[in-house]
Amino acid sequence: MTVFDVHAHVFPRLTRAEGSMIADAGAPWLRVHRDGTGMMMSGDDEYRPVDPGLWDPARRLADMDASGVDAQAVSSTPLMFGYAAPPSRAADWCDLVNDRILAYCADAPDRLLPLCQVPLQDTRLACEAATRAAAAGHRGVHIGNHVGDRNLDDPGIVEFLAHCARIGLPVLAHPWDMLGADRMRGHMLPWLAGMPAETQLSILGLMLSGAFERIPASLRLCFCHGGGSFAFLLGRADNAWHNRDIVRADSPRPPSEYTHRFHVDSAVFDPRALRLLVEVMGTGRVMLGTDYPFPLGEKDPGAAIRACPGLDDAERALLLGGNARAFFEPARTKEGTPA
Repeated sequence: MTVFDVHAHVFPRLTRAEGSMIADAGAPWLRVHRDGTGMMMSGDDEYRPVDPGLWDPARRLADMDASGVDAQAVSSTPLMFGYAAPPSRAADWCDLVNDRILAYCADAPDRLLPLCQVPLQDTRLACEAATRAAAAGHRGVHIGNHVGDRNLDDPGIVEFLAHCARIGLPVLAHPWDMLGADRMRGHMLPWLAGMPAETQLSILGLMLSGAFERIPASLRLCFCHGGGSFAFLLGRADNAWHNRDIVRADSPRPPSEYTHRFHVDSAVFDPRALRLLVEVMGTGRVMLGTDYPFPLGEKDPGAAIRACPGLDDAERALLLGGNARAFFEPARTKEGTPA
């Protein structure tokens, strides 16, 4: 049974000088200590202590072996997105980051699938970067769920998603830069409350704006962190669509009729919550995600899937790896060659 983790991060060894490509202040870079630990840095500020698996592929592979993970889709840490930078500067930065991610994954190309990042603040440059990265060997693209005040239903971002559909490049959408930060001080509340809210906002935005009607159905799109609050509150959204014309003004279908348009990962950390997620999304739309190697990720990859009630062996195999293999399978043309 294949175990394939679709939600695993990397922060390559980038120096402060390299980080200055994307920001004059608050440049993202990695400080590695003599004891083998590290610190993600934002300029002079310590952002988060991190372990070697984040930058050392040998350590990552050892961790995967120890936890029974066969493959990972490897995506950048959101601190590295660079969406606030001037577009041309961000494009150069993304090329550097993408090259480093490719080099990181080259140690085990059959087990580590590189995902690129793009300058999403500029649609043309983002499309060009995605095409360039796909040609270089990236297996998908990792994006944040918004760019400043532009959500995923923004016309420029919708155009980018349509481009990814056309070139057959899967998209992993991750919450970041959480709303309401001034009211979520302490106790990791941005992670606990902000991330689920951001992800639900992204999903409902694509549904209620009619964006899914404009994006090719061939787009392979996955939302991290179990789709956030979406599954639990889907009934609320459907009820609003049926009862208020301002909710359904731009969407010809209720939200529940769009669940076939995207996937979610399994990072909800509770078999009962995962059971609801599977009931809402279907067994073919949920994929293992751990948030490796961060401390609030799933320590025993697939534990919630294995403990989820009501799944048979074949369905567990889909969630643990079968769905991810299909999601990241290279797209092929009618002639049978890669897209």
